[in-house]
Amino acid sequence: MPELPEVETVRRGLEPVLGGATLSRVRQNRPDLRFPFPDDFPARLNGATVQRIDRRAKYLLMPLSTGETWVTHLGMTGRFTLDGRQLGEFEEPAPIAGKHEHVSFCATKGKATHRIGFADARRFGFMGLIPTDTVEAHAWFRDLGPEPLGNGFSGAHLAEAFAGKKQNIKVSLLDQRIVAGLGNIYVCEALYRARISPLVAAGKVSKSRLETLASVVRDVLNDAIAAGGSTLRDFANADGGQGYFQHRFDVYGREGEPCLGPDSKEGGCTGVVRRIVQGGRSTFYCPSCQKR
Repeated sequence: MPELPEVETVRRGLEPVLGGATLSRVRQNRPDLRFPFPDDFPARLNGATVQRIDRRAKYLLMPLSTGETWVTHLGMTGRFTLDGRQLGEFEEPAPIAGKHEHVSFCATKGKATHRIGFADARRFGFMGLIPTDTVEAHAWFRDLGPEPLGNGFSGAHLAEAFAGKKQNIKVSLLDQRIVAGLGNIYVCEALYRARISPLVAAGKVSKSRLETLASVVRDVLNDAIAAGGSTLRDFANADGGQGYFQHRFDVYGREGEPCLGPDSKEGGCTGVVRRIVQGGRSTFYCPSCQKR
């Protein structure tokens, strides 16, 4: 499933073409994805202007000139695709490209009109239209914790959230009520960089180590965004390209391989990456580097 860096990569790819664009010729090719599309979905988008493209956790949010916000969750295989050309005349409505493309539309910005499609082979994604002034209170967002790249996320926040918590820190960091948008890959990578064992109880980690962890989380996410996210199976950005951060994983997916070491200048580490299952998800870590 695309995680925060992948969704942010898609947001940045869409912004130059879709931010400030007026939508037209919207076509919906099926009644539902994971959930049914909103009633009169094409009609409510047609003629609307996308004011900007935001991201909250793993959601894309596009406030519209109509007073509604178009919300998209990519699920496991959802992707927006941009035509490489600036298209002029279109058949009515915008054409569907491929059997897995379920929504298509035109976006006009200045003199340029692009066709944009949304494809989702496994249909675990979904879309919604929410009154903009009620987004924060909506069930999808009201219980989310702070953004890990925002000012509300810090070691102090983690210390407060983890106080007395006996659950291991790996699973605790995946709790979207504590921090929004963190997923399995980047939690594994962050814990490794912070040299914190995924097995330790969250409430047992010192405030100083949590400050380090908060800083490392931001670094890992920013590094992944700069690399265009991680492509493991189905992720592609809005231009159809793939991310490259998977080539820089320190531990994720490296079970049985030598630890890359905390610092090659210090001679590295003799440990071997181990895989365990926590909360139904694979955890990769180095028992030698990541002490309890």
